[in-house]
Amino acid sequence: MITRPDLVEAFERELIRSTPVDYERNLRIVEGLYELARAVGALPLKDPLAGIDVDIRWARAINGRRPT
Repeated sequence: MITRPDLVEAFERELIRSTPVDYERNLRIVEGLYELARAVGALPLKDPLAGIDVDIRWARAINGRRPT
């Protein structure tokens, strides 16, 4: 059990700040995730607009707008 989460968070922030950005590594990660999504059939979407009505209703609810 962590008794001082503030110290752990400060350590994590400092570690992230001191670690240089590795563009090529990040690109390999993104490409790997994309290939995984294609392998399991999540991409490409069969119908990119499927479920857009639900997304619009969620956006309206979050933004506090009423349907016209």
